[in-house]
Amino acid sequence: MEWVFDGGRSCLDLVNTRRSRHTEGVELLTGPDALAEWLGLAGFTAGAVTAGNVLAAKALREAIDRVLLAEVPAEMDVDLVNNAAAAAPAPPPRLAFVDGRARREVPPPKDPVATAFAALAADAIDLATGDAAVRVCAADDCGLRFSDASPRRNRQWCSMSRCGNRAKARAHYARVTKGS
Repeated sequence: MEWVFDGGRSCLDLVNTRRSRHTEGVELLTGPDALAEWLGLAGFTAGAVTAGNVLAAKALREAIDRVLLAEVPAEMDVDLVNNAAAAAPAPPPRLAFVDGRARREVPPPKDPVATAFAALAADAIDLATGDAAVRVCAADDCGLRFSDASPRRNRQWCSMSRCGNRAKARAHYARVTKGS
């Protein structure tokens, strides 16, 4: 699987697990193993991932996409994102004594997948309420979403090394062959 982390935000990297949205789409979250792999590469502790987690991830992914791109998102999508953000509160810290010294310990979450979904939803909330714009890659064959925090908010491609270079190469080729 070719995972891409060019969204600039973890919530957009989740959205980008569905590719080729400009056509019928290509699903990369094909099962629990794929979701566990993506979560691990995205920096989350996955734990045991179930088929139900995959369905929840896809629902969250699509709600995040619609919330971030719609002028006025549907209440159902907003509720899904808010509920995911609230679903896994961080475990409270614990006081421990090691070698006679007080130490703060944070236990691992009880449900690491729900904790990952909560972090992704919180990231989407931060992005929706922040200054960065969410864009769709301008390449005809891409469609990945990315966060545009450039000073003029005029970034066009998800990645200069992939789509930007290809677009510039095509434009150059068109100019060269037109002049021949």
